[in-house]
Amino acid sequence: MSLFKKSCSFLLLFIFLQLIAVAQPAYERHTHEVYNYLYRLAQKGIVTFNDNVRPLSKSYIHAVLDSVALKEAMLSEVEKKELSFYLREFKEGERKRILSAKGDGFSLYADPIFMGSYFSSKGKDVKSYSRGINVWGRIGKNLGYQFAFHDTNESGAGLDTSKKSLFAGNSTGIVNLSPFAKNKASYTEVRANLRYEFKNGAVSVGQDYLLWGYGEGGRLILSDKAPVYPYIRLDYQPLPWLSFNYTHAFLRSNIIDSSDSYPIPGGMGFRPVEISKYMASHSFDIRLKKGLILSIGESMIYNDKLNIGYLIPIMFFKAFDNNNNTGAIEKGSNGQFFLQLSSRNQIKNTHLYGTLFIDEVKLSGLFDKVKQRNQLGYTIGGSLTDVAGINYFTIGGEYTRVRPFVYRNLLAAQDYLHQGYLMGDWIGSNADRVILYSKFTPLPRLKLYARYTHLRKGGAGTLVQQYTQQPQPPFLFDFQQRSDEFLFNASYEYIYRLYLNMQVRRFDQQNIVSVGLKYGL
Repeated sequence: MSLFKKSCSFLLLFIFLQLIAVAQPAYERHTHEVYNYLYRLAQKGIVTFNDNVRPLSKSYIHAVLDSVALKEAMLSEVEKKELSFYLREFKEGERKRILSAKGDGFSLYADPIFMGSYFSSKGKDVKSYSRGINVWGRIGKNLGYQFAFHDTNESGAGLDTSKKSLFAGNSTGIVNLSPFAKNKASYTEVRANLRYEFKNGAVSVGQDYLLWGYGEGGRLILSDKAPVYPYIRLDYQPLPWLSFNYTHAFLRSNIIDSSDSYPIPGGMGFRPVEISKYMASHSFDIRLKKGLILSIGESMIYNDKLNIGYLIPIMFFKAFDNNNNTGAIEKGSNGQFFLQLSSRNQIKNTHLYGTLFIDEVKLSGLFDKVKQRNQLGYTIGGSLTDVAGINYFTIGGEYTRVRPFVYRNLLAAQDYLHQGYLMGDWIGSNADRVILYSKFTPLPRLKLYARYTHLRKGGAGTLVQQYTQQPQPPFLFDFQQRSDEFLFNASYEYIYRLYLNMQVRRFDQQNIVSVGLKYGL
């Protein structure tokens, strides 16, 4: 019997290694439903899923799915059918694509992208459609590549072309290519990556969204509120209980540098040059015990010119900035510290998490109500799945508070922004939000979602208030707005990557109904 068990274990290991060998090193878009599927199974303790930093590679997702397959007996019938569905999607060459080609150590796949949606509210209708293509594959066993883009056009009397209002919520910001057109917007999303995998890690260069941390209504550290940006990324897991992530991103300040701008010869106009802007970020995930992860990190927003010190992944950025700029605030950069504690299935079927973002804290006045400068934000949340014995039924809640002046700096070029959009939580500073939600999957790939959101928002304040006023203005000073939202969403993945969607939303006494269809994302 012992020999039989060893033989079976060896066979399973061999199959697992073969599956990894044909998996795809390219990244999977961060919005794919497979993330939610594995997130929930990790919450039940069925699998370990390291998703604090997204996006993740198709090869890693496939490996986790394969781990789930080894515990298939623990799944419900709906979960089993979804597992089979996702395994076909993430095993290379398993299902048909619009284009599929293989050579000696090379693969190429392509799918079209198209979307169409319509929403109506008191005659203020909005129509949206987009089209594009997603291409990916691998070169050899370790190098993955991906290129994806789609053009989107929106029009209608109810269109929010800025995507910055509370009504727009956490919808991703845009670079509008038709900024002067009334009730119209045209923009393009371009994502591209080269990713090389090595033992226990990977290094990549590309342009994509980067997400850090957990959050149902938004992410405090890095979210997808800002449009995509170029970056260099390193992921490394030197020990089973320790992993490391580093990113150096190239941002847009949207601020003209008059000293570098110049006229075009022949009186053909003027070429504006923006102030260069960058972000360096690194973090550690430390597994304290099974299901309990402590994440610690720091980031630095800096401008004017590329600095080699921030290209060193293990550099202590804050100390480097202090030494490099002799502690002068006018010469320095904008640094942040952040941490998160995540607990999965330590309480059965439960995920609890807390995230802290420290923009600035004056330690000498930490408990002095006059001198304190506690410019920080935090999120506390949790969810319970398989509630009352109903499989695939999840309930949860979350509270986020962002104190005044968080995400903002003395120098506008060092604000926590890209393309004018917050890279952290979309509610911004001097605001808080309460969310209650439920999720249910009655049939494979049919996702039902209901959510209530209550939000309060204060004013932005001035730089004088931020840096010199004592005591600091209180939370929610210069109160601006209170909003309540009820939302119900139903989504069904009819075939691979073809989603049908319907949403009913009530926002501040306004009723909005929308329907949509998308393929390829």
